[in-house]
Amino acid sequence: MTELIPNVSVFLLILVRVSAFFVTMPLFSYRTIPAQYRVAFSVMIAWTMYYSIDATPFEINGEYILLILKEAMTGLLIGLAAFIVLSAIQIAGGFIDFQMGFAIANVIDPQTGAQSPLMGQYLYMFSLLMLLALNGHHLLLDGIFYSYEIIPIDQLYLHFGNGEAAYYMARTFAGVFLIAFQMSMPVVAVLFLTDVMLGIVARTVPQLNIFVVGFPLKIGVGFIVIFIVIGVIFTLVRDLFGMMLYTMKDLMTIFGGG
Repeated sequence: MTELIPNVSVFLLILVRVSAFFVTMPLFSYRTIPAQYRVAFSVMIAWTMYYSIDATPFEINGEYILLILKEAMTGLLIGLAAFIVLSAIQIAGGFIDFQMGFAIANVIDPQTGAQSPLMGQYLYMFSLLMLLALNGHHLLLDGIFYSYEIIPIDQLYLHFGNGEAAYYMARTFAGVFLIAFQMSMPVVAVLFLTDVMLGIVARTVPQLNIFVVGFPLKIGVGFIVIFIVIGVIFTLVRDLFGMMLYTMKDLMTIFGGG
């Protein structure tokens, strides 16, 4: 070990940041990837990055423990920021499900083990495939690699910018909900007009059981509209990937004191 990695203290700090990054990062943190593979991949990435980072050996003392905690927080918070941005797809699916009547039928997401809306899971799976097709996973790995240029390995603590990090994440939340609303707006608007039409029919033809007619009608109309606007939805998903990368970079800049 010492022959391959002379400065073990530096390697351990890199491994902590990379491992924490993979705990919360979309795609790399999913339960469908065995834990042994994730650990081995983290070690391999950290070992590769070790030879690209110029750092002197650290003494094992109280300051080194603080550096370990800082590295763990850096990886967790950057990965969490990316996960929050991509959750806009699930939120948009929740809006659509509520209008289509699927809100009572959530499914278990095999990737995270949590309940998710039906349409949100459908859109999320295709979004992950699109992320892989656009080599977004390479950009995520580039993000953790270039994070050392913004947040040096010997920086003792993270700069939260006198509340600037919290304000930035609040704006990110607002942007996530806005994009989620834009993704679901065509389907939600058409289904709202369908509800208005069903209400008019229920008033003019009281003998008609509007609930029996309304549920399959709204589901059919919803799928037709999704089929028509699916290109627009995935155009917004592509913009969401760019927002995810910019969010990671801006958050790292704040943490680095830039």
